[in-house]
Amino acid sequence: MSLKTFTLNNGQTIASLGFGTWELDKEEICVPAVTQALQTGYRVIDTAARYMNEAFVGKALTESGLKREDYHLTTKVWVTDFGYEQTLRAFDKSLKKLGLDYVDLYLLHWPVEGFRESWKALEKLQDEGLTKAIGVCNFEIDHLQALAASSNNKPVLNQVETHPLFQQRALLNYMNEQDILLEAWSPLGRGDATLLTNPVLQEIASAHGKDVGQVILRWHLQRGSLAIPRSSKPSRVASNFQIYDFELSDDQMAAINALDTNQRSAGDPKDPEWIAKLMSMPIPD
Repeated sequence: MSLKTFTLNNGQTIASLGFGTWELDKEEICVPAVTQALQTGYRVIDTAARYMNEAFVGKALTESGLKREDYHLTTKVWVTDFGYEQTLRAFDKSLKKLGLDYVDLYLLHWPVEGFRESWKALEKLQDEGLTKAIGVCNFEIDHLQALAASSNNKPVLNQVETHPLFQQRALLNYMNEQDILLEAWSPLGRGDATLLTNPVLQEIASAHGKDVGQVILRWHLQRGSLAIPRSSKPSRVASNFQIYDFELSDDQMAAINALDTNQRSAGDPKDPEWIAKLMSMPIPD
């Protein structure tokens, strides 16, 4: 199957659906899950130093038999490694764990103090060809504006919590204006079954002969966002990929848009207590 792609602001392309690995922190779970994702057809694999599974992801990629240019690997620098020299050292550790010569995308994980210095390190890594592109996670509009005021390169994407109950409309509109792709983490919601049992979504799913998860991922695709669902269940890994053989109508898109509560389910990047919690979580050596 030929996947729809998005063109990033640096001219590179990226597949419109990826595979997330957050919480897949055990080798016996992570390696089979990533292996199945690759066999299913996913070509964008997302990890992070904080996930403590880069070595497992790297093992699955190495054992896949795929050529290096045939998949797109994203990883992230954790907040306790922010700062210019610290970020360069953290990247070197990640690259060694992954067993790769370069990554396709390197991201700042949260907008904490020091992100401007870390961004300069990302620019250096990009100039040296060690990462093909650079971006951010969990940045709000003012963070993106602050970054733009102090750097020469804009992020190619911003990875943020996004799903039908928390749609990030203002941020999405701003990023569209700036040609920054929105990448959705927790694209199916997080921590509850509210979305999967939503009657509006169930009715739309029934109309297409699909499940609710597939409808939500199709909604992300049609609004121009890259989603990175994560699952260790083989049936779910496979079904999440089946979103290219149907299309939501304008009325169905509007019905899903009307579900927005503007309530995030995870940490707020502008909450000092949340940021302090993140800063108290260094990655073990």
